[in-house]
Amino acid sequence: MVSQIQPPTQPEVIYPDSDGQPVANNTIQFGWIVEIKQNLDWLFADDPNVFVAGDLFWYPVEGRNKIVNAPDVMVVLGRPKGDRLCYQQWKEEGIAPQVVFEILSPSNTQTEMDKKLLFYDRYGVEEYYIYDPEKNNLRGWLRSEDGLDVIPQMEDWVSPLLKIRFVPSSEGLQLYRPDGERFLTYTEISRNAEQERQRAEQEHQRAEQERQRAELAEQARRDAIPRLLQMNLSIEQIAQALGLSVEEVRTLAQE
Repeated sequence: MVSQIQPPTQPEVIYPDSDGQPVANNTIQFGWIVEIKQNLDWLFADDPNVFVAGDLFWYPVEGRNKIVNAPDVMVVLGRPKGDRLCYQQWKEEGIAPQVVFEILSPSNTQTEMDKKLLFYDRYGVEEYYIYDPEKNNLRGWLRSEDGLDVIPQMEDWVSPLLKIRFVPSSEGLQLYRPDGERFLTYTEISRNAEQERQRAEQEHQRAEQERQRAELAEQARRDAIPRLLQMNLSIEQIAQALGLSVEEVRTLAQE
């Protein structure tokens, strides 16, 4: 009897979901990451097939866990929303993140950012944006036939895929939704939500007061009918005096 030699089993490849480093190195960088990520979440809230993530490990090649990057913000069109420990592209129908944002901090080196650009170019990113809050400097790249090319003019640039508009100014970068509304910070969104809640509460109170006034007026008309009948006024005269129809007065008089 000839026994067959079994090939050695391949060790399972582990794809870590963290490198132990913080999401951001300072509050300014973190604020920008949160603002862009949350506003993109709200922009595509009604589209179940747009996945937006912040600081999520992206593995483009199966079995190669050393080939990885974690964009500050990435957008994947064509993939469902939902939680992920990391983005394993071969499990996502092979779809790479199309749009990537990086927010610079003082600790970022030119070599590091050059490597990121090469990574995003090699693995299929279509739009790549870098913003340096400290220097108020915005740069962008757009994919062409030859790879990612520098966008020469970023002022009023509109993302071909996201349709958001970039407006650099001396006061800092501003981003605008396709409907013209500016991206808001979490504080601004919370403040607006509170103001909207207060307006809704005031409107509810006004409606309730109006309802109570209407009920009191209706009750006053009901109470007036017996007294007017005792004064020998006709049904027609009472209807005219109270602004009611003759039929309404007859009905109320019989109650």
